[in-house]
Amino acid sequence: MTKTLQSLLADVKAGHRLNEKEAHLLFSVRDRQLWDVARTADEVREERVGPAVTYVLNQNINVTNLCVNSCGFCGFSKKQGDEGIYFHDRTEIQKKAALAKSRCVSEICTVSGLHPAFTAQSYIDVYHWIHEAAPGVHLHASNPMEVAYAAKKSKMSTKEVLIAMKEAGLGSLCGTAAEILVDSVRDKICREKIPTAEWVRIIKEAHKLGIPTTATIMYGHCESDADRVSHLSILREIQDETHGFTEFVPLSFIHMNTPLFRAGTSRAGATGREDLLMVAVARLFLDNFKNIQVSWVKEGIKMAQLALIYGANDLGGTMYEESISKGAGAVNTDYLDPKEMQRVAEDMGRPLRRRTTLYELM
Repeated sequence: MTKTLQSLLADVKAGHRLNEKEAHLLFSVRDRQLWDVARTADEVREERVGPAVTYVLNQNINVTNLCVNSCGFCGFSKKQGDEGIYFHDRTEIQKKAALAKSRCVSEICTVSGLHPAFTAQSYIDVYHWIHEAAPGVHLHASNPMEVAYAAKKSKMSTKEVLIAMKEAGLGSLCGTAAEILVDSVRDKICREKIPTAEWVRIIKEAHKLGIPTTATIMYGHCESDADRVSHLSILREIQDETHGFTEFVPLSFIHMNTPLFRAGTSRAGATGREDLLMVAVARLFLDNFKNIQVSWVKEGIKMAQLALIYGANDLGGTMYEESISKGAGAVNTDYLDPKEMQRVAEDMGRPLRRRTTLYELM
């Protein structure tokens, strides 16, 4: 194994494109060989994007936690009759957007539950309200599941919804709702969500309409290494075709308050080894992505710092308000001060640079 791994890593540094079997091998690495993978991923990161650790000054606005879906990994959504339901109106949304503007954020991000009354117009209205209260701020919003839901509720095509969203001020689409792009796994964890083929189709539609998106994976529940590799392979194929992904964001499963874990059908999240390898393997396998983000919300700041030597180059956003991971049981998810980002980046010998949503350095 050692010789095979060393040879493989040398080939990757020389420009070899990993196949799925080779990526599967990397996910199985343990013991000291982790450092070999880390070193290669870090060197590839340096070659591809340089030394800077980037971040975006952003704020989340979650419009509602009422949702028609019942995803097994979600501790955020509520049903009619539950305690703690909220649904922000125009006044509250604009209050939050104005607060974001006063904080000089460059991005407002909004992803919410699938409210029973939502239509395509509901999303468009929210976008208009945000832009009225925070002109000039980039709107990073919704995801393929919300696009499909809006299309179904309004009897429109998903392409028509995306065009309307873009005209209303959508700057980029969230690449969430991907979870694991393997339908046998989706049937276990999010059966009500759109299947893999529809997620891929909507992402490609967005890219072709000039709407960039992020790419994500949510791992550490009941998927296999082979499922993770299949997911990464789909993302790489899309990027080969469209070049529309701005970044890849691994999202480690937060298990504590989720139906999946409480029912005994998932693991208690990924291990630290898995978290670090997800970043490193993504850096080596996704050779057409420049940016690999590590989620301090999911990982905590200390693990996020370690990921910076496993191939990551981005710490994500300041957030200011975070509800989804918190609902699943994560702690300290609301805000990360850029001063703390600078402390951990410089502690690793790397400079911190602020960026826009689309990775223009500020």
